[in-house]
Amino acid sequence: MKSVDVKLPEIPEKRFVITEYGAVPNGKASNTKAIAAAIEAASQAGGGKVVIPPGVWLTGPIELKSNINLHAERGALIYFDKNPEEYHVFLADYEGQPRIRTVSPIYAREAENIAITGQGIFDGNGQLWRPLKEMKVTKKHWQQCLNKCPHVIQGGDGGIWMPTETIYKGATEGEPNVLAPDADVEAALARAAEYYDYYRPVMVSIVKCDRVLIEGITLQNSPAWNVHPLFTTNLTIRNANIRNPYYAQNGDGLDLESCSKVHIHDVQFDVGDDAICMKSGKNAVARKIPIPTEDVYIHDCVVYHGHGGFVVGSEMSRGVRRITVENCTFVGTDVGIRFKSALGRGGVVEEIDIKDIYMTDIVNEAIIFTMGYVLTNSDGSTDLNPEDVPREDVPEFKNVRMKNINCVGAKQAIKIEGLKQLPIHDLSVEDSYFKAEIGYTESYAENIVLNNVVIDAD
Repeated sequence: MKSVDVKLPEIPEKRFVITEYGAVPNGKASNTKAIAAAIEAASQAGGGKVVIPPGVWLTGPIELKSNINLHAERGALIYFDKNPEEYHVFLADYEGQPRIRTVSPIYAREAENIAITGQGIFDGNGQLWRPLKEMKVTKKHWQQCLNKCPHVIQGGDGGIWMPTETIYKGATEGEPNVLAPDADVEAALARAAEYYDYYRPVMVSIVKCDRVLIEGITLQNSPAWNVHPLFTTNLTIRNANIRNPYYAQNGDGLDLESCSKVHIHDVQFDVGDDAICMKSGKNAVARKIPIPTEDVYIHDCVVYHGHGGFVVGSEMSRGVRRITVENCTFVGTDVGIRFKSALGRGGVVEEIDIKDIYMTDIVNEAIIFTMGYVLTNSDGSTDLNPEDVPREDVPEFKNVRMKNINCVGAKQAIKIEGLKQLPIHDLSVEDSYFKAEIGYTESYAENIVLNNVVIDAD
């Protein structure tokens, strides 16, 4: 392991209990103002621990400020209300580009020394926000959703249920293109406000912060991604539980984007999309801000359901480098180790070390490196390997080292599919065992080394 020096937050221990500021644990009265008042009092006092005692607490969005530890004690269940008054729309950064979103249930901007700790539960009430694909659930579950709201649109895999009429109208109208040179952002925001809940937020949004700790807590049922640190340094996530229903649309666990000096360990993930995911922005607009994800140490984590256990991409345009992942277990994920990108992204993924990974019952590939993640290119074309592509738009995967990777049960052991413009290159797998239906396949790959690798293919 290459040492990563991650600084923890330093926060005063003085307690500010939310009941002293008018909070009521009946699950009906909104505690948005009481929690905000406790945070403000702690902030004015130079910082402290804002304590949420045992009970069921309803609240709107919570803004963390510098020198604040939001601490939910064992037995505390905090669930987030949903209404247009508290969830205003704004120009955020989502899926690697500027996008319209609502404010997140928990958020911090340009803060330092912040923490979310304790053994309580934060529930994002995501079922009130998330569309649902018919193919992912039972007929009974689907019918129960239709009984709540009849609005359905047709997707490529069948029906997609919309939880509210405003989400349905937002989906049919479509999201305004705020990246166009002549885009009127203010007009777009005004129009989007009519369908605010179509613009689902990530649950925990940490942007441009330093010295951040998430510890012990359960974060579950997010409207979109669960935890999204962006442009953040000195981040520690440990001994936490990050959960979403298996059918949660865009229900990622952790999406670490353009962050550095990060330590993640002893975290359990059970989610509806990628579990532990490294990102760094999408396409040319992201590359204007050259901040990679780098210097990350991940170890002793368990992933249950998820599209991927450890994932890089597909948004990786600013680069991902110097990542170490070790001593992790993936049980029943769709893919185990997943690197994905596409033409248009650009960016370099390099200097990644992955070792001592234990997997079972992997639905698809134990290891996949693919440049064909999207069905269409950024210009709308469908040829995954067009001849004329600017070099800066071609992504690169290189210098990834994998050791002691053990998988008992997968559709395929290892798949590598690069680009003819720039093959995936300089990868190694050693001292590893795979039991899978299909063994090893590659296309557009160079200098791939398998050393002491046993593939027990059916």
